[in-house]
Amino acid sequence: MRQLIITADDFGLSEVVNEGVERAHREGILNTASLMVAGPAAADAVRRARTMPDLRVGLHVVVVEGRAALPGACPLLVDHTGWFPSDPLRVGLHYAASGRARRQLRAEIAAQFRAFRGTGLPLDHANAHKHMHLHPAVGRMIIEVGAEFALRAMRVPSEPLDVLRACGDQPGRGAQALNRWTRILRRQTVRAGLRVNDHVFGIAWSGHMVTNRLLTLAPHLPDGLTEIYFHPAAGRDNRLDTYMPDYEHEAELAALISPQVRQALIAAGAVPATFT
Repeated sequence: MRQLIITADDFGLSEVVNEGVERAHREGILNTASLMVAGPAAADAVRRARTMPDLRVGLHVVVVEGRAALPGACPLLVDHTGWFPSDPLRVGLHYAASGRARRQLRAEIAAQFRAFRGTGLPLDHANAHKHMHLHPAVGRMIIEVGAEFALRAMRVPSEPLDVLRACGDQPGRGAQALNRWTRILRRQTVRAGLRVNDHVFGIAWSGHMVTNRLLTLAPHLPDGLTEIYFHPAAGRDNRLDTYMPDYEHEAELAALISPQVRQALIAAGAVPATFT
């Protein structure tokens, strides 16, 4: 069976993102969102989520390029404004090299889980901004801390390269290496008894999951549990222009509410699913 989770990341980053998530759920095929609990528009995201009981919401753990939930407890990780650096490689090396940094990282991850619990929303899943949970230490901490908060599911960002080729892409060595690296996270999650997706789409085409991409992808969807994640927004703002200047946020929203996309997924035999 082709089971399909449709997710929006960065819920809480800005109000235009939140509006995009709400529209994609009410008018389209979106059934899941990942919340940045310390995002500048997190309170607005939570308010909207409470009016959409069928929208599954999980924690989008932020340990790179975003605001910390407890900046005073992680001074080695953030700048004077409480913001994590934007370079995943530099951040990842810092986490690997410094025991003090890892202790502060664990405290910050716990603070984000506590903040999510404080929203009163059921915890559907967890993942991480920029897929930083692929870092073995970060992934392990999310799993271990998440167990204290009844975490039951996590995204494994493993994108089937054969499907990308069938859709006309030619994945390079970087994509192949990333695909192999996801095996570490999959082993961690399986050992912890978490529910995980079999496949994911949204990495190679990140920020460009537009209608034509979805129409091309639909007939090639693999069997099993697939997650497709998006970055919808109802407009542009300074935050999106700064951190994701080339992303097609509005076009991704259009894809999520497109009748063509909905019909193509139905024709492909894709059955709507959730993590929990």
